[in-house]
Amino acid sequence: MAEIVEGRELTKGNAIQLNTHRTQGRNNAVSNELERIRRAAKQNKGIKFTALMHHITIDRLRNAFLAVKRNAAPGVDGETWASYELCLEENLKNLHQKVQNGGYRAKPSRRVYILKADGRLRPLGVAAMEDKILQRAVTEVLNAIYETDFLGFSYGYRPKRSPHQALDALACGIKWKKICWILDADISGFFDHSS
Repeated sequence: MAEIVEGRELTKGNAIQLNTHRTQGRNNAVSNELERIRRAAKQNKGIKFTALMHHITIDRLRNAFLAVKRNAAPGVDGETWASYELCLEENLKNLHQKVQNGGYRAKPSRRVYILKADGRLRPLGVAAMEDKILQRAVTEVLNAIYETDFLGFSYGYRPKRSPHQALDALACGIKWKKICWILDADISGFFDHSS
């Protein structure tokens, strides 16, 4: 879609692929269920998804754990990727049980500050390991629903999208389309101030 709006040719090759694996296995079933959610969301924009927790499976939690950076800073619980992996299946089973029973409670984020180029400090919240895992799993399920609403030229905080791709699309749009005006907004320090 973005290519049409931006005046670019469609990508050659396997541009439109299902999110399924070519071989049979557990991952195929996981992807198929998300594909069904995606199709339902696309076909009926007014549909309300009221029961999604059953999509947070142990397999999805395992894949989310494997997607967490191995050297990520630990949260308030001090749990690292390596220490969580030592009893991975037991940890995931316990996490899954807490989530499905409604007993899971997120831990507070650990506050750290990183130095900005101008010498000021930027506050960051570091989530606990299980919070990181669950956030990734829930994001995967919710993306299946909400990604259908975005237009091709939407780039902010979307999977497999980057600021570099947004700049590339902007450059193509400016080069190939008739442009009457360009608006540049600088929201410096936007996340530094609370409202």
